Amino acid sequence: MDFLLGLMAVLLSYLIGSIPFGLLIVWLSTGKDIRKVESGRTGGTNAMRAAGFLAGAGTTVMDFMKGMAAVWLARWLVPADSTWLVWFEVFAPLAAILGHNYSIFLAERNEKGQLRLRGGAGGATAVGGAAGLWWPSMFIVVPVGLLVLFGIGYASVATMSIAVVATIIFIIRALSGASPWAYVLYGILAEVLLIIALRPNIIRLMNGTERLVGWRARRHKV
Repeated sequence: MDFLLGLMAVLLSYLIGSIPFGLLIVWLSTGKDIRKVESGRTGGTNAMRAAGFLAGAGTTVMDFMKGMAAVWLARWLVPADSTWLVWFEVFAPLAAILGHNYSIFLAERNEKGQLRLRGGAGGATAVGGAAGLWWPSMFIVVPVGLLVLFGIGYASVATMSIAVVATIIFIIRALSGASPWAYVLYGILAEVLLIIALRPNIIRLMNGTERLVGWRARRHKV
């Protein structure tokens, strides 16, 4: 029974993750379809490009809450004394990231008639998942991510750094006995999902054509 409840938590977490808050916020504030703006992703970065700072910040917060909600849902549905709980704590937020990146609500066919699911890159949701597992982690992950963003100047690199930092945090905590080793698996698999979603950006990074942001972008224009 505990296992079935955990599976329900994972499925519901995918559906929660699939809610395209970026699309909704941008459409309500500007009438634009975020999927037709810049990268076409529905996350906070593209929402900011499409509708400004407040739209981007609102989208980021809501996407963050997807990850936290997934962990809370698993803890609510699966009994606290269940041996399955720790695993569903891990896989529920991963399902939320998967839903955010490949939303069932954004299914469409491409020019070849092939079905595809659209969404974001999963950065904010990954932070939310880490915070759900151990809430102080966000006070480490977010500043490091911002430091990478404004120091290196690539949003994609900052996004990929999120799960790396979370993994390091959970390794340190696991070594000290403060959290289970299963949480390390969350960081590793979240990084895999982020890398898969950011493959086009990684190719542009390798080609030297990735978009710069922050002071590096301004300096590059000078």
